[in-house]
Amino acid sequence: MAILNPGEINVQAFEPKVQNRFLLLMEGIESFMVRAISTPEFTDEVITLHHINSYQKIRGKRDWADMTMTLYDPISPSGAQQVMDWARLSYESVTGRAGYQDFYKKQLTLQHLGPVGDIVGEWVIVGAFINNANFGDLDWSSSDQVDITLSISMDYCILNY
Repeated sequence: MAILNPGEINVQAFEPKVQNRFLLLMEGIESFMVRAISTPEFTDEVITLHHINSYQKIRGKRDWADMTMTLYDPISPSGAQQVMDWARLSYESVTGRAGYQDFYKKQLTLQHLGPVGDIVGEWVIVGAFINNANFGDLDWSSSDQVDITLSISMDYCILNY
């Protein structure tokens, strides 16, 4: 009679990553204000090389899609003020001064957390900057919180683990 080895039974411990366990680390904006963020996404350009009666497809340039981030806008510290401090590094509306990319591009770290708060996945977003900001709507008939929605462009992303 054969004895089964536990490794041969194909029983795998499985704990999925869940959407509500993450932490975004960035300079200038407090981590607790980040309510939601989309994870990195890319598209590779397809180039077709034609030769006589056949062709071959190869990968071209990689385009990293913009990430969408939703922030709470607390009274103190002001979320809108923190976002505008970052936005003013690229363009100051009052003076018309445009900044250098060394000032306004930031490195963000998006960490997936496990059930006990351990880091189980980490994306590093390099060269991130705000390309669109929406500071929410105000309505006398509503008591909903005010959210800030940002669209973030980046140079590239690195998946550490």
